[in-house]
Amino acid sequence: MKPRARDLNIQFGQLQPGPLNAITDVPGVRVGHCDVRGRTDKGRDILTGVTVIEPRAGSTSEQPCFAGVHVLNGNGDATGLEWIREAGLLTSPIAFTNTHSLGVVRDALIAVDREQQADGRLYWNMPVVLETYDGLLNDINGFHVKPEHVAEAVRSARSGPVTEGNVGGGSGMICHEFKGGIGTASRRLDSTLGGWTVGAMVQANHGIRNELRVDGYPVGRYMEQIDSPFLKAALPHPGMGSIVVCLATDAPLLPHQCARLAQRASLGLARTGGGNEDHSGDIFIAFATGNQHVPPAAYESKKAPTTDNLSMVNNDHISELFLAATEAVEEAIINAMLAADTAEGNGHAVPGLDAQTLLKALRRSGWPGDSTSGT
Repeated sequence: MKPRARDLNIQFGQLQPGPLNAITDVPGVRVGHCDVRGRTDKGRDILTGVTVIEPRAGSTSEQPCFAGVHVLNGNGDATGLEWIREAGLLTSPIAFTNTHSLGVVRDALIAVDREQQADGRLYWNMPVVLETYDGLLNDINGFHVKPEHVAEAVRSARSGPVTEGNVGGGSGMICHEFKGGIGTASRRLDSTLGGWTVGAMVQANHGIRNELRVDGYPVGRYMEQIDSPFLKAALPHPGMGSIVVCLATDAPLLPHQCARLAQRASLGLARTGGGNEDHSGDIFIAFATGNQHVPPAAYESKKAPTTDNLSMVNNDHISELFLAATEAVEEAIINAMLAADTAEGNGHAVPGLDAQTLLKALRRSGWPGDSTSGT
């Protein structure tokens, strides 16, 4: 396996990660991927897929959780966000895919949910699907993500370590002119601060090479751009492909607090040198599972209780969660880049970020490293 940032003794911020340093450190959260690879009859390369994040084991429509969203830059698309803004409820898994597969993934998630219920009830569902553009490496207009791929991602969803890099929805993504894709990280607060965990998962497909920062150091300006795919591509703008972020926590946050947590993904993105491109859609969602019995949005509303007892984090203690979200997103983006392998598609080659290349750039930018580790 390729090294992650912490394997290289690169530290981000002041908080400690969970045992997996992944979004699955939040109890109950599961992640599944399905890769879609191949070549069309016309010689076009297929390099795409779908990634699914499940907030809890079992049906999310039956066991929803509170959620909030934030859009830093709206040059992107998503489904299901208006219901979250209105009701504060996440009632479906969250899926990442490519721009032109947004609709089929949404519809497939509805079908999967109906198969899980299979009780004949009148029911509606508005799944959350987020996208980034992989049209440089992938035959994006071929619509190669199918319902069976979404079903496979759902079936494969597991807790435990998360595969990163060019996998699932991140298969054809580019980040800071290197290969990008799926990345994850987490932070766990000390017991005196609540002991909660915040996990982040990103689909990183954004950024300009010379603006890349790692642990605050401007490494991008020390990396040659001769291998950038945008030097010869017809696309005029490096960094035009967007980033989507999912934040998860087991803290008992209410919907408006989840929206505040989602905003902090912007800070993690900024710490790595992203978030400044007009042509990048930067859309973030955060959900909280700390309230265990959030009532579903029942069609038969007369059966719903009149009131419910809920918990919430006192705002005087929410700053630590904001910091955790910022640091987790920052590290997840770099983990995505380090995990991704060099990829080729449709006449374009995108280099993976080699660990030694990154370490060399860090040293040139003044990073002291760890004298005891030899790095």
